[in-house]
Amino acid sequence: MSTLTASRWALVSLALSMLMPSLDTSIANAALPSLASAFDASFQQVQWIVIAYLLAITTLIVSAGRLGDLFGRRRLLLIGIGVFTAASLLCALAPQLWWLIGARALQGLGAAMMLALTVALVGDAVPKARAGSAMGLLGTVSAIGTTLGPALGGGLLAQAGWPAIFLINVPLGLLNLWLVYRYVPADRPSGKPVGFDHLGTLLLVMTLAAYALAMTLKAFTWTLLVISLLGGVSFVWVEMSAKSPLIRLSLFAEPRIAGSLLLTLLVASVMMTTLVVGPFYLSHGLGLATASVGAVLSLGPLVAAFGGVPAGRLVDRFGAQRMVPGGLFGMVVACGLLALLPMSSGLAGYLLPIALLTASYAVFQAANNTGMMAGVSQDQRGVVSALLGLARNLGLITGAAAMGAVFAVASGDPTQAPAAVVASSLHITFGVAAALMGGALIISRTQVTCGSGLAHEEARTGKVSAD
Repeated sequence: MSTLTASRWALVSLALSMLMPSLDTSIANAALPSLASAFDASFQQVQWIVIAYLLAITTLIVSAGRLGDLFGRRRLLLIGIGVFTAASLLCALAPQLWWLIGARALQGLGAAMMLALTVALVGDAVPKARAGSAMGLLGTVSAIGTTLGPALGGGLLAQAGWPAIFLINVPLGLLNLWLVYRYVPADRPSGKPVGFDHLGTLLLVMTLAAYALAMTLKAFTWTLLVISLLGGVSFVWVEMSAKSPLIRLSLFAEPRIAGSLLLTLLVASVMMTTLVVGPFYLSHGLGLATASVGAVLSLGPLVAAFGGVPAGRLVDRFGAQRMVPGGLFGMVVACGLLALLPMSSGLAGYLLPIALLTASYAVFQAANNTGMMAGVSQDQRGVVSALLGLARNLGLITGAAAMGAVFAVASGDPTQAPAAVVASSLHITFGVAAALMGGALIISRTQVTCGSGLAHEEARTGKVSAD
């Protein structure tokens, strides 16, 4: 088999490794009413079926990335797929709600390994010239998984009952195990054994869990935020003296990495705004029926799905340094249009900026991921890729809470507010989003300047050395 063919199949396996956990982020949502009935549980109780999965990913993704760096990324990806597949079967066989919630947390552990290592393995599986296209494809399948989840979950629920939404992962997981084993390049031999930072891992898990719960739950918010702050300070203190730190704090001193992580968090927060504000504007502002609201909300992920690969090709052609600011500029324009959106423009006036916002996001994501991973050393790819996934997750969680709060304060009670007030609240919320994206654009331009200066300095130094 040719190297090119093997590379393509390796990319298929990585795409499937991205699709499966993305699909399960949203597929269970459609089944929550049925699960509440099946287990005779309240809505608050069955919510933990979703929360347990997302919480496990958020708290464990960095640890999974670091373990991949230490013990082999391909090896840990295979373990992650196996855990995810086995946990999916346990979910389908759950006799009680606590069993299902525990199995979903285990499924989240497998998903954390898959999400942390998929991006990290692109550099090993795909030629450098096609890295942008590969990142674009991964962004596409992630969007497809998130979009397809509710529809596929609803169809399986109607035809075969709630266990089917988890059983579908079993054949997919077995196929993926074979593809990764067969086509993803084997791990390179590691150097001398390096210890794992157990204390740092425990502190980071505690910090992230407290923060995620503070943003998700309505109770004990300030207590959880204080715990998260104390945990974060303790984590930094431990990492400064650890022999083998979970995260090298020196990574954050690199403008390219620190900037890319900050941009990812800001962009994810803004993208979450469309899902928080959009339903209220469409239903209460424009008066659309529930089915129509769902169809309109699917436009954004569909644009991301179809735009991911073309966006990646643009990155391969013009370079990540140019396309990151380009994508962010498109997002600034789209948020600005939504901030000035007159209700008289109707549905079309909402859809066009949303399409621009999502297409620009696809360009940003492909460029940012490619640029961030390009210069990362081999022994740090797993943890840096995991940090990228963590920044995105924290951005989504923070965006849901913060941008939702802006919208709620502006509208009073969005469920009862008149159409004009809902529209005005949308303008205010996307005005804040436009300001955030403007700040992100400035940061990205600073990165480009730093990157150009660094490249010039390296070239000058190299020339002096050669002379």
